[in-house]
Amino acid sequence: MNVKALLPVLLLLAAPVLGQGFAGLGTEAQGFARPAPGTVLEFPADHGAHPAFRIEWWYLTANLVGPDGTDYGVQWTLFRSALAPETRSGWSSPQIWMGHAAVTTPTRHFVAERLARGGIGQAGVTAAPFAARIDDWRMAGPDLSALRLSASGPDFTYDLSLDTARPLVLNGTAGYSVKSAEGQASYYYSQPFYTVRGRLDLPQGPVPVTGRAWLDREWSSQPLAETQEGWDWISLHFDNGAKLMGFRLRQQGGETYGSGTWVGADGTVRTFGDGEMTMTPLRETRVAGRDIPVKWRVRLPAHGVDVTIEAVNDSAWMDTLFPYWEGPVRITGSHGGRGYLEMTGYD
Repeated sequence: MNVKALLPVLLLLAAPVLGQGFAGLGTEAQGFARPAPGTVLEFPADHGAHPAFRIEWWYLTANLVGPDGTDYGVQWTLFRSALAPETRSGWSSPQIWMGHAAVTTPTRHFVAERLARGGIGQAGVTAAPFAARIDDWRMAGPDLSALRLSASGPDFTYDLSLDTARPLVLNGTAGYSVKSAEGQASYYYSQPFYTVRGRLDLPQGPVPVTGRAWLDREWSSQPLAETQEGWDWISLHFDNGAKLMGFRLRQQGGETYGSGTWVGADGTVRTFGDGEMTMTPLRETRVAGRDIPVKWRVRLPAHGVDVTIEAVNDSAWMDTLFPYWEGPVRITGSHGGRGYLEMTGYD
């Protein structure tokens, strides 16, 4: 499909949805469904799309290592945005799909993007057996416990196998994740326990890799408050087996709102609310004309966490339709390990 020819149409149609903040997530969503506390998530149905809601994503990041010990990062993301709270078929479908894929090395950051209109078979998600796709990019398997992941761009391809026998992690209160003091929220769950093996094909040649991956699933209609401008999000794999997901949402005037989930080495899950975790920028770099914090101090005193996270590659800028920073990090301090950092809304 000629994406360049389609892009002006997508931009025109998507402007009301994607026009404010990062991807318009703080705009009013009249007519769309809203997350409600007490809702019980249902699997495998909730692995699939939720067209009654305005936006959702299937978001996978992987921390990988090559045979010589080099760190690599891989991202595979599929976004669905609805232009209207209606169900129609063919080109009349109000669904817009956007895919992002990236490979990060210590010296290079490769990015590709795909755009699709719903209803014409170019992109979509099915719950069972699970398959998420846009063009020839796929994340699929019998269910979320075993996945095959593939994508390509002008300078890279990857083909990875992901496996886990561990349960899903529900963020927030049973999957209901509050994002602001005003009560904006999303449904949000994760699978942070994947082991990964496979191959990257880069300009220097093929690289066999192994490592760990983290899948985030989230859907809502207005997950941010109108005054929130972007977020800083982390997913950390500690060497002792514990996991940490956390985020802070930046508000006009300098205020922040945070939340997250702690998964102990024994598998115990505890969610935490605003103020329990702190993220303090330690170093900025100039990327794409913006000052981006690429080194942070992260503290979660309730679990003895006081770590520094630092980008494997400072220049992991996603130069996509809605640009943001996303890349692998190394962890030092009270805990060692590897993880991922995402930062949006740095205009």
